[in-house]
Amino acid sequence: VQLQASGGGLVQAGGSLRLSCAASGRTSSSVRMGWFRQAPGKEREFVAGFRWNGDSTYYADFVKGRFSISRDNAKNTVYLQMDSLKSEDTAVYYCAARYHWTAEYVYWGQGTQVTVSS
Repeated sequence: VQLQASGGGLVQAGGSLRLSCAASGRTSSSVRMGWFRQAPGKEREFVAGFRWNGDSTYYADFVKGRFSISRDNAKNTVYLQMDSLKSEDTAVYYCAARYHWTAEYVYWGQGTQVTVSS
């Protein structure tokens, strides 16, 4: 599975961005996708993803109510809509994929930079 993330950029605090992640290769209905981020000097952290059933979503507490993950199965693409952005959301955002029977994400995209100016 290959993942290609896009949509990052520079935005003012309070603004919005939508990230996209296109999957290709041996994708299947068994694959679940999610988003992570890594800020400078910090460890990578989970942001949002789809649960094992493929329909339910779950989020890190720090983005609940502000970010929304969605997907377009026909395009093999997952989106991360980010609203009410804060300076602390500045990070490189990565999309990742796992199989529904495991919690481990095994496929990773190249990352897209999101910078929120205050």
